[in-house]
Amino acid sequence: MPFDVISSASMLERDLAAVWEWFNYRRGLLASLKPNPAHEAIAGWQDKFSEFALVTQNIDGLHQAAGSRHVIEMHGNIWRARCFDCGTRHDVRELKFDRGVPSCFDCGGHLRPDVVLFGEMLPAGAFERAAAAAQHCELCLVVGTSAVVYPAAALPEIARAAGAYVVEVNPERTPLSDSCDEVIAGKAGEILPLLKRD
Repeated sequence: MPFDVISSASMLERDLAAVWEWFNYRRGLLASLKPNPAHEAIAGWQDKFSEFALVTQNIDGLHQAAGSRHVIEMHGNIWRARCFDCGTRHDVRELKFDRGVPSCFDCGGHLRPDVVLFGEMLPAGAFERAAAAAQHCELCLVVGTSAVVYPAAALPEIARAAGAYVVEVNPERTPLSDSCDEVIAGKAGEILPLLKRD
């Protein structure tokens, strides 16, 4: 089954068990991953700058594993589930189930992966918080993104329009590159540790 079908909002209604099977498989692939030097550098910046916002489209939780706090997760987190009935979110990192649909620990309702699926809106308030941070920042680092997935791709545009210095760090050029103040070509794990401020 194609990725955009199994990871779609319509699939939640048609076959929630199949969605969980797919996300359990994906969690299995991600379970052994550890933060890289880029995640660690970013986590360190949060302690050095009084006003710091981290916005990510990644769902892997590696920023938090590196020590980042108050991460604005535009697309959710694969290590959480959300109840259809009461909306409670649960950490499912330790939850072991191979088949079927897990139940909410609070109300017994069905849980779903707490990620944004194709055809769904972003989590309430995520874009608004990210846009507010972009509008008030002096420096906007855009790291490792294709810069084509909206509305997240609008954040550097918002920052630039508000007067921020926009720097892109990416192995290849993106649609954003020409409008950046600076483009640093390379892998985030190699470049960001060089930007550390002691």
